[in-house]
Amino acid sequence: MAEPASSGIVRTEADGRLFRILVDNVAKKNAFTPSMMAELSDALTRFDRDETSWVAVLSFAGKDTTAGLDMPKFFGPNREPRDSPAGNIDPFALKRRTMKPVVVAVQGLCLTVGIEMMLAADIVVAADDTRFCQMESKRGIAPLGGAHFRFLTRTGWGNAMYHLMLCDEFDAARALQIGLVQEVVPAGQQVARAVALAQQIARNAPLGLRAIKEAALRYIEAGEAMAIAAIPTIHDRVMGTEDASEGIRSFVERRAARFEGR
Repeated sequence: MAEPASSGIVRTEADGRLFRILVDNVAKKNAFTPSMMAELSDALTRFDRDETSWVAVLSFAGKDTTAGLDMPKFFGPNREPRDSPAGNIDPFALKRRTMKPVVVAVQGLCLTVGIEMMLAADIVVAADDTRFCQMESKRGIAPLGGAHFRFLTRTGWGNAMYHLMLCDEFDAARALQIGLVQEVVPAGQQVARAVALAQQIARNAPLGLRAIKEAALRYIEAGEAMAIAAIPTIHDRVMGTEDASEGIRSFVERRAARFEGR
């Protein structure tokens, strides 16, 4: 694995039939920059194309999963526009997704895009110290990485609206109760457990596993396609508002936002 950079890096390692991906920006609680998002897309694409890798394990360095996006670099006046090449795997599975199994390990803070990356994967193992929050509306914007529909399909309407509308923080026990994660383990054991599950999955026939995932997706793909198609409308509706500008300012200034509904 390469050494981490000060601006954050995504590291990969082939481990037998497993492909391990580690997000490392510990100094900023693994907040994602545009370059890190592109690196994660590249890593998932290498996994998808490597026939010797059957299952991916996505994990995060340090005490936290992610504090979300480094927002000024995505939405501020000095934002850094960056997009992955056509045909790359999308970390949010909105454009293109891998049909191979993906297991995710999370811990500590798991905010916004961290939840959306979990929802784009297949199985999630959470440390018992994990705290979740889909908090975009606290910043005057809305989820744009798939939470607006995958939270619903994973947890049901009431649970999805409860947490998406309250923008509240909830713990791993609650996440397990509503089906957002599949296992909760003592903090520090989440990666080992995710690897163990991935190794168990990798003992099964890879083509059969991919067929299962593809067939399951057929069941929900029409609804997902409509929800994905609505993302540009959601983006346009919220990103140009005064509330969105106030949300970004309040984030940078580390204060509570004062929204006006316009």
